Amino acid sequence: MEILDLFLQSTSSVSLLGSLVVLLLIYFTSTSSFRFQQDRTEPPGPKALPLLGNVLQFDLKTPHNTLMKLSKKYGSVFTVYMGPKKVVVLAGYKTVKEALVNFAEEFGDRDPMQIMIEFSQGHGITWSNGEIWKEMRRFVVMNLKDFGMGKKVCEDKIIEECHRLIEVLKKFKGEALDTTQPIHYAVSNVICSMVYGNRFEYDDPQFTYMLECMSTRVKLAGSPSIQVYNLFPWFFKWVADRKEFHQMNVFNRKQNIEIFNSLEKTLNPQMCRGFVDAFLVRKQNLEESGITNSQFHNENLMVTVLNLFGGGTDTTATTVRWALMLMAKYPKIQDQVQEELSGVIGSRQVQVEDRKNLHFTNAVIHETQRLANIAPMGLPHKATKDVTFQGHFIKKGTTVCPLLASVLYDESEWENPHSFYPAHFLDKDGKFVKREAFMAFSAGRRVCPGESLARMELFILFVTLLQHFRFTPPPGVSEDELDLNPPGSLTRYPTRHKLCAVCL
Repeated sequence: MEILDLFLQSTSSVSLLGSLVVLLLIYFTSTSSFRFQQDRTEPPGPKALPLLGNVLQFDLKTPHNTLMKLSKKYGSVFTVYMGPKKVVVLAGYKTVKEALVNFAEEFGDRDPMQIMIEFSQGHGITWSNGEIWKEMRRFVVMNLKDFGMGKKVCEDKIIEECHRLIEVLKKFKGEALDTTQPIHYAVSNVICSMVYGNRFEYDDPQFTYMLECMSTRVKLAGSPSIQVYNLFPWFFKWVADRKEFHQMNVFNRKQNIEIFNSLEKTLNPQMCRGFVDAFLVRKQNLEESGITNSQFHNENLMVTVLNLFGGGTDTTATTVRWALMLMAKYPKIQDQVQEELSGVIGSRQVQVEDRKNLHFTNAVIHETQRLANIAPMGLPHKATKDVTFQGHFIKKGTTVCPLLASVLYDESEWENPHSFYPAHFLDKDGKFVKREAFMAFSAGRRVCPGESLARMELFILFVTLLQHFRFTPPPGVSEDELDLNPPGSLTRYPTRHKLCAVCL
């Protein structure tokens, strides 16, 4: 039971005896008659312990797997208690889609975890609600489009980073390498060019450390100890992962303040270089108009930029890494991709418009996103009002978890849900087909605002790399040893591995 393990491992801050005493006091001071009372119409769920709820039943390394198992017993709408917090879980494609699309207003708010409350303080676009969220999301979407999202100018930026990445991989001359850093650098530079108006060299120490801090922060946010802290913040403030998370955040903020100050000194309102410039111009215009209570202030700028990096770098880079590992694990599928690329576009630079003619390659990319399932639990929502959903009463303020893993692995929607099977996205004639149950970017009001950018990056990066290299496991490592079932709660990263990128 991992929550007990955390107590046992933390004697440096709280003595072992003290920890056990506190647990016993918590349990025995709760009245023996304590029960989580449920109205008959509320979603069913497993019996919960006082205060601890159902935490002891969870695998904190892969909590989505626990919820998937519970959904088989309790149905597509059920209740669990994460400590004292009541959570309604939505499972399966039809249920999740109905909730996020048809009940978009009722389930449209975000319910930030404690660590994210401390991180964002209600600002930005990922963890905010109300007018802050509406204003920031509207401004983000509008300006990302202005600075190229979904357009040719953005395509050119991605292609430039592809060529830089190819140069890095070629230096290894086919020897085994960990692709994590170079892929993150390439993907992040696309965001940098849109947010700051410029890219960074891959050996720039400030750039590399900024990304290291960001990546570490994302991983720590999903760690078992921070999950427990989110449930019992009054008792677990001393966990080391929380301290490190905030240390990484402090550095990222310091780095961005330096960049913002530099951009502000050279700001030209008539020629915005990126998102930060556009934000600063809007802020200045509002201040000059005497408006002092707008959402355009320094803290919203900071958190929004950090949100864009977290959402726009880590997820896309992780998906590319999954795709390359899958190619090494399934060489016959890699053969089919490269045969199609050779026959359709040859050696020329791929363009986004080629996607409509690369049916098998497009299917492979979509199947990678489905199977990789990099955000298995999605991000928590919250009921904005009392609502009856599929016959179940859900009280206003209740945390709602749309279990994306249950959508992408829905056995009633996918022929081989737990296997890498590109045919999921091909018709009988081998043509690419969209699948409604493909919900890798979530859905409804909170759908990923950078979906079109991510889709463009995934396509151009994957195709360009497969045009130049063949990816294989390192010498002495078999294809079977490439593990497709790593732990992960907020984000599922591939198990640490190396690949050989052999020039074609």
